[in-house]
Amino acid sequence: MKKLLTLLFLGLSCSLFAQTVKVSGTVTGSDGTSLPGVYVMEENTTNAVSTGIDGTYLLEVSVGSNLVFSYIGYKTQIIPVTGAAVIHVILEEDSELLEEVVVVGYGTQKKSVVTAAIAKVTSDDLKNVAPVRIDNALKGLTSGVTVTSNSGQPGESARIRVRGVGTINNSEPLYIVDGMPIGGGIDYLNPSDIHSIEVLKDAASGAVYGARAANGVILVTTKSGQKGAVRVSYDFTYGFQNPWKEYDVLNATEYAILMNEGHLSQGKAPVYSDPYSLGEGTDWQKEIFNYNAAQINHQLTISGASDKVNYYISSGYYKQDGIVGGNFNRSNYERLTIRTNTTYNLMDHSTKRNFLHKFTMGLNVAYSRSTSFGITTNSEFGGPLGSALGMAPTLKVYADDPEALLAEHPTAVKDPRNGKPFSIVEGSIYNEMVNPLASLSLPGTKGNSDKFVSNFWGELSIWDNLKFRSSLGIDLAFWGNDGWSPAYFLSTKNFREYSEVWSSMNRSLVWQVENVLSYEKQFGSHFIQALVGQSAQSNMGQNLRGGNRYLQEEDPYKANLGFATGTQEYQTAGGYVYTPHRLASLFARISYNYAERYMIQATVRRDGSSNFGPNNLYAIFPSVSLGWNFTNESFLRNRPDWFSSGKLRASWGKNGNESIGQFKYTTTMASRNNYPFGNPGVVNIGAKPNGFANADIRWEESTQTDVGLDLAFLRSALTFSVDWYKKRTTGMLMNIPVPAYSGDSAPTGNVGIMDNSGWEFDFRYRFSLGNVHFNIGANATYLENLLVELGNENGWQNYDSHKIGTLTRAQNGYPFPFFYGWKTDGLFQNWAEVEAGIQPNAQPGDVRFVDIDNNGVINDDDRTMIGKGMPDWSFGFNLGFSWKGLDFNAFFQGVYGVDVYNVTRRTDLYYINLPSYMMNRWTGENSSNKIPRFSFESANENWRASDLWVEDGSYLRLKNIQLGYTLPTHLTRKIFISSLRFYVAGENILTFTNYSGFDPEIASGGTSLGIDRGVYPQSKIYTLGINLTF
Repeated sequence: MKKLLTLLFLGLSCSLFAQTVKVSGTVTGSDGTSLPGVYVMEENTTNAVSTGIDGTYLLEVSVGSNLVFSYIGYKTQIIPVTGAAVIHVILEEDSELLEEVVVVGYGTQKKSVVTAAIAKVTSDDLKNVAPVRIDNALKGLTSGVTVTSNSGQPGESARIRVRGVGTINNSEPLYIVDGMPIGGGIDYLNPSDIHSIEVLKDAASGAVYGARAANGVILVTTKSGQKGAVRVSYDFTYGFQNPWKEYDVLNATEYAILMNEGHLSQGKAPVYSDPYSLGEGTDWQKEIFNYNAAQINHQLTISGASDKVNYYISSGYYKQDGIVGGNFNRSNYERLTIRTNTTYNLMDHSTKRNFLHKFTMGLNVAYSRSTSFGITTNSEFGGPLGSALGMAPTLKVYADDPEALLAEHPTAVKDPRNGKPFSIVEGSIYNEMVNPLASLSLPGTKGNSDKFVSNFWGELSIWDNLKFRSSLGIDLAFWGNDGWSPAYFLSTKNFREYSEVWSSMNRSLVWQVENVLSYEKQFGSHFIQALVGQSAQSNMGQNLRGGNRYLQEEDPYKANLGFATGTQEYQTAGGYVYTPHRLASLFARISYNYAERYMIQATVRRDGSSNFGPNNLYAIFPSVSLGWNFTNESFLRNRPDWFSSGKLRASWGKNGNESIGQFKYTTTMASRNNYPFGNPGVVNIGAKPNGFANADIRWEESTQTDVGLDLAFLRSALTFSVDWYKKRTTGMLMNIPVPAYSGDSAPTGNVGIMDNSGWEFDFRYRFSLGNVHFNIGANATYLENLLVELGNENGWQNYDSHKIGTLTRAQNGYPFPFFYGWKTDGLFQNWAEVEAGIQPNAQPGDVRFVDIDNNGVINDDDRTMIGKGMPDWSFGFNLGFSWKGLDFNAFFQGVYGVDVYNVTRRTDLYYINLPSYMMNRWTGENSSNKIPRFSFESANENWRASDLWVEDGSYLRLKNIQLGYTLPTHLTRKIFISSLRFYVAGENILTFTNYSGFDPEIASGGTSLGIDRGVYPQSKIYTLGINLTF
């Protein structure tokens, strides 16, 4: 009987569990319009359909389940299935999506009424590209921002320029993190902590920051908690790094052939009797590259919120080994980050009274600790990578006779992995270059940085919507380095006969106090938003350094100053105090819109800076912007449904740049100008003025005009924006020429002028096809830069140089800076062409240079612009889709119209290795019309600075690609996990470029943009990851 009852119960249970119903209906908007493409899904299953063109659907589901209705631009609805066969649904527009807000200086604004040029990058955008450094995260994600990696070395910062190079001086943008200005970059931030990044590109948006906004402003807002239960998330990634390419150089046979040719060209006998017997030889790049170098990232966050408190706590650990030297602990980076963001609602009587009714307080605290080892990243002079390119492939990694080598050079460097002594190169041949593996085996200098950033604030609602906010921000930083070296012998020109240790420490403190009074009010169709504020900032710091020789023991754990025994003559010590810097400001902004149809905003800021003297201590920076939402006009009320919105905006404003150094307005005293006086041979300690002063020195100022158009279609699923801007920087600082007989350095004056103009395009489209959701985005930037007036007497100035000559120059009427040298016109193929030319020292196979000034002589006056390192076009585009639990995203980034000055080859050293393109040299008439004949020396100076060294640096790179899968929640919730996602990702997987060097992306900073001296390449990374949420 029991068995019968059991079987009956199971049968009834199965029958009930399996009971299903076919549900149909129509999905419409609040205006009654049918909505096609709405995603209808049985919750926690993969059972789903999409509505048809008429908004109808039909889906068989289990009784008691929930139906989820989701559509872009509308709020998601969840409706229980109780057995009814027909369920009609009306979806409401998502006001939060339609009324997206953007962060502006000292507040937020609805995107629909923003009148300035502001680009926004969300946490979802960052998640798709998974950056490990926040300064590299903007690359290709938005228009108007050019981000160039300085190198692929772990921990290396990126070079960010907003709307081009704005000045010949400091062109860095201003970084504001949660209201606190940050100096020294923002690499201390963990990208996983970022909620959004806003880039204030035009003068109107940046004017509220006045003297610091001339080069753009980057606002970073970190995450906060969300209302509900405590949310715990853990993310982990493990990556494998490899060089995405290797530089193509000669193998041993090819090298021997060219060395023989070089000797023959000098009338000498060949060195190698049988080049072909040498084979491939040593591949020095494969020897120094650290293949499958590790990249590890951990991230833990705890967040939540209630009516009284909002909290976000995070901790992250990141470790990266370099692909060059990482296995020797010479190119490595570690970062530990801790952050807590808390907001306390201490009083809220908004429902009881309208006066002193609410008080909120918040505290944002971040700490980061980073350590790093680094090698030379872009130098032809003896760095490990440059030496690997230059080492002859006929040389061996290890010594042929270790005992004989150690007997002659007891301090020869041994491989720490196996104890074998490395081979030693001849200093007279390689100069400062050495065996790169030997140099990597020496202990390096360890850099360290501790940064503590906090911002404490309180906000009081005084009356109605009138609020007062006061904040105190602190940026406390400690950084320095510690290093040591044993006695070693690398070559006759690179050795150390004693052990040595050194250390340096720096600290700085920046504090900022701000008080802001704000008010906003809606009066029918009129909306006003206003604020006035005060800001005061101070910066101070100091440095201490020291060194000594003769360690008691060559032990890395005992390598410190206290363990050195050097006497006073070997001890070094020094230090200084950073000149304090002060900034005091008053600012105001008022915004008005009528029915979100007509908008106007005006801003003014008055700054006072300690960098300027009494004559120009203060400056005023105003701006005004206008906007017109023309689709809100009555005559467009009956526009097609697919045309969602349109806005025209224009702005004008003036920003400043006070990052010009200190005390240029006066004369200070320079010490160590000692002099003899009195008794013969007695030298007295003296001082003298450090140069001429300019009491009238003033702020660099940039005036910018911007015109933009924002369009939205298909219920804002498709958006498009275009901006045109013209920016002029005046008063750029330049040394004013003085007669040489004055004997002092020249004074600085506001004499330079620079123009930047361009176009910016942004596009995004989100749509669904069935139950597949797509997200497509693209952006492009066109930039023109022009140095109008350098300000010195001759209108030009040379900058970077190389053994081949001057590489870069600034000159009136040209981009700043540009590549400088001779243009070429092929090669002389025979003696008849040589005799018909104007180069008396040439012979067949030599380079024909262009006579720019047509005076019949090739000389220095024929040098001209032969390229530039700033791209004409920068662009990025991404494609993403999700289907059920599967998600995919691919992000491409690139530049066009840019050049690279490839000077990785040394011309002053005869017997080093050469690029493989030298095998295409001229060997006889018509054998080549580009690469000249090979010789160690050339009376024609074939390899002087010319366009032979310049290559097209345009590239398209698959910057990031991800494929992930999120397990169904009905499975994960059984083990108390709300979300579990696994993914694989790749970074720099594909690069399409014609550039022959390691990497076409070369920043190098300053005037060296685009000069490749042997840059540390970016790595190709494959990553496995997990996102876990409880």
